[in-house]
Amino acid sequence: MKQRKIPMRKCVASQEMFPKKSLIRVVRTPENEIIIDPTGKKSGRGAYLCAKLEYIDLAQKKKALDRALKVQVSPEIYDQLREYVKLVPSDE
Repeated sequence: MKQRKIPMRKCVASQEMFPKKSLIRVVRTPENEIIIDPTGKKSGRGAYLCAKLEYIDLAQKKKALDRALKVQVSPEIYDQLREYVKLVPSDE
């Protein structure tokens, strides 16, 4: 049986490639709302971020999500990401 290809995405904080399932997708919706997308299917401009606290801190420090989503991301979004990481078990 043929092996399925694992989709890879780049983390905006570390610039490393990871399997799509191990990353968090953050979306800027057409209404300019910034939301966390656990399904990975919401419409809008998406950016991927590693599901680790140090990468979220790095993204905030470097304003990586601001650049990727082309909009200013509020500190509340980073707080939501930190809470999300604590709640969702990592695949490691």
